[in-house]
Amino acid sequence: MPEMSTPKTAEPVTIKKYANRRLYNTGTSTYVTLEDLAAMVKTGADFVVYDAKTGEDITRSVLTQIIFEQENKEGQNLLPIAFLRQLIRFYGDSMQMLVPRYLEVSIESLTREQEKFRQQMAQAFGVGAFPSLEEQVRRNMEMFERAFAMFAPFARRESQAGEAAAEQAKPTTKPGDIDDLKRQVGEMQKQIDRLTEKDNRK
Repeated sequence: MPEMSTPKTAEPVTIKKYANRRLYNTGTSTYVTLEDLAAMVKTGADFVVYDAKTGEDITRSVLTQIIFEQENKEGQNLLPIAFLRQLIRFYGDSMQMLVPRYLEVSIESLTREQEKFRQQMAQAFGVGAFPSLEEQVRRNMEMFERAFAMFAPFARRESQAGEAAAEQAKPTTKPGDIDDLKRQVGEMQKQIDRLTEKDNRK
């Protein structure tokens, strides 16, 4: 594996991607892999990836590939299925423009919180640390779910309106009312029978 001791500078390291899918780190003058780029991200090294032929910035797609590779490793899953489904629903939605910023703020908050988690675990060293961690994660997930729900107020209103309409459409007749109707129909039938008998006697 190439040396990943690229010095941190104000400018991100330039990575070039060639037609054969090989990635070239111009900072170290070596070819690198997605694993190497993942290691750079974990150490805080910043980089941008350009298509060597067109000069197009393809950093986003390469980072997405790194996530895909990590998710395919056994025991490395970070993204819940429910989260992925909800994320897909936002593509093309009117709220799509708000999602990236929301995710940025959320992950920044989680990054700050993880240091607190580590401090708790270091202080307790297994005594009460994990329950505290799990409780914090649970609270964060509840916050995420509430925030996602706020992203779709119109959908929520439509759902509520649909539920209200369905409630109004339900029969309002109570069991006692049905018995009364049956009794009234029975009385009417008796009256008709009596009238019919009178006509037959004439």
